[in-house]
Amino acid sequence: MPEIRFQIELPDGSQTTCYSPSLIVKEYFTPGHDYALDDFITRSRTALNIASDRVREKYGRPCGLALGQLAAIEALATQYQHIAQPQVKLIQFIE
Repeated sequence: MPEIRFQIELPDGSQTTCYSPSLIVKEYFTPGHDYALDDFITRSRTALNIASDRVREKYGRPCGLALGQLAAIEALATQYQHIAQPQVKLIQFIE
């Protein structure tokens, strides 16, 4: 399966790189685009669950890395809930 990483900028200006075992994230995010934090979480949840399901279809088990990445994104998001209108920017895809 083609895997991909995507670099994001968090509401405090820090950056991190996320992982997906599938290119499906390209259907949910656009480089250079800002997303409301809740929208970013929803899109991440959808894309990474689809990616994990694709791994399950191919290898018979869900992708722990995709589900772990989703958990990490959700945990990060809790740090920014106090900010008015927090935004996450998709900087780039790294293939």
